[in-house]
Amino acid sequence: MESTAWSKDLRVTADGTQVVSHVGTALLRMLADRAGLTGALSGALARAGVFPVHDRGRVLVDLAVLIADGGEAICDIDVLRHQREVFGPVASDTTVWRALDEIGATQLRRIAMARAKVRTRMWQLFGGPSAARAAGRDIGERVVVLDVDSTILIAYSDKEHAAAT
Repeated sequence: MESTAWSKDLRVTADGTQVVSHVGTALLRMLADRAGLTGALSGALARAGVFPVHDRGRVLVDLAVLIADGGEAICDIDVLRHQREVFGPVASDTTVWRALDEIGATQLRRIAMARAKVRTRMWQLFGGPSAARAAGRDIGERVVVLDVDSTILIAYSDKEHAAAT
């Protein structure tokens, strides 16, 4: 199976015709395919003699894309499904539930190994992580620092007994 076949004829233009929403998520999906993550997950979840209509690696990647796009429930997969011209065939929420239900301890280990293999390959392509710095000091080359800042916003609600947050 060629995991990038869905995007073979996909073109992005700025001419304002054939506008679709959430098209930016296609780039994330293409990255997973081209980095080898989709294929690695497919291999990790393959079962002898079982050939599901929706490849399980693709289902997991689509689920990750759904989450990155702001999805809050598995039924939000319909955002991708309803744009078949962009994403090709996408599993239904029922199929996503079924795919998740098939994952046990063995599959979790295989998924972790597949992710590690793809991550190692990507670091090699980028020349490895550079030395990380935090709080003005060098903390090593094998560390990735995520600098997360947040701002508290006070939100008003007229709901009865609701407190500001």
